[in-house]
Amino acid sequence: MPAVPQEITGGEVLANDQGALDALISFYRAFNAKDLDALARNWASGDSPSMDNPIGGIRRGWSSIAQGYEKLFNGPATVRVAFHDFTSQGGNDWHLFVGREKGVCETGGKTIELRIRTTRWFTRHEGEWRQLHHHGSIEEPGLLSTYQTAIFGGPLTRPA
Repeated sequence: MPAVPQEITGGEVLANDQGALDALISFYRAFNAKDLDALARNWASGDSPSMDNPIGGIRRGWSSIAQGYEKLFNGPATVRVAFHDFTSQGGNDWHLFVGREKGVCETGGKTIELRIRTTRWFTRHEGEWRQLHHHGSIEEPGLLSTYQTAIFGGPLTRPA
């Protein structure tokens, strides 16, 4: 695996070595550009992938994950993040990145500084690295409420 940058924004030069780090960089490039087609190429297809985060909620399967990205990308806010303070470990057919995202959510002339704990799990499928799972969480209740209000108009409530 090539040298791992301290921070991943999506702007890094790809090693083009078919490695998991390129898949991680490609995810952030696609997310920060609001490129749903590139995200579809990054994620595993079908019902296998899963995501759990403060904005997307729990989503299972690529079609549900894609709907979450569409809502975010077409909503009132622009969100950009960078991955940092992370570990990287893996084997021949799996790779796990665990760290933090920092970034901004801009909406209505306001900017919210984001701090999110993040895990991204990639697996190799037919020779290609695909994201299989993402988990994100915000440790600060006030920040979580502010972020959800910017995206949804109010903090989310627990389903019955």
